[in-house]
Amino acid sequence: MNYDNNVLYITKEGLQEIHDELTYLKTTKREKLALKLEAAIAQGDLSENADYHAAKEEQGFVEGRIRDLEDSLRRAQIIEEHVPADVVSVGNKVTVIEEGYDTPETYHIVGPHEANPGNGRISNESPFGHALLGAKKGQTVMVKTPGGQIRLQIQAIE
Repeated sequence: MNYDNNVLYITKEGLQEIHDELTYLKTTKREKLALKLEAAIAQGDLSENADYHAAKEEQGFVEGRIRDLEDSLRRAQIIEEHVPADVVSVGNKVTVIEEGYDTPETYHIVGPHEANPGNGRISNESPFGHALLGAKKGQTVMVKTPGGQIRLQIQAIE
């Protein structure tokens, strides 16, 4: 299974979240920043104006985030809802057991924009997600972690 590193794999819901955030930043947030800058400029001397410098810094962050979101939209590819479950791919839920443990864990393989490991959503680009891609039920995969390599046996693919 080949995945293009330039593609952002994302669910329909995740794509909508990007659109919503981008709309908010381009409208509401930009307007609020413009008002902050206007008020700071009205205070006079900009060289020592903390409000002005804070607003400019925030503006830079917002404009950078807008560029990132626009780039994400250009590279977005929606994850299919009904992904075949014979091998692990983006969009699947995978149940694994780590060698030496008895408790299975289930992970949803998603794109990096939607990853939330604490909620069982791991990125296809993470070492963990990448190691699972292309594996089959019953197969054992090796995952390189900061604490060393771990072995995971795939119990189920949905």
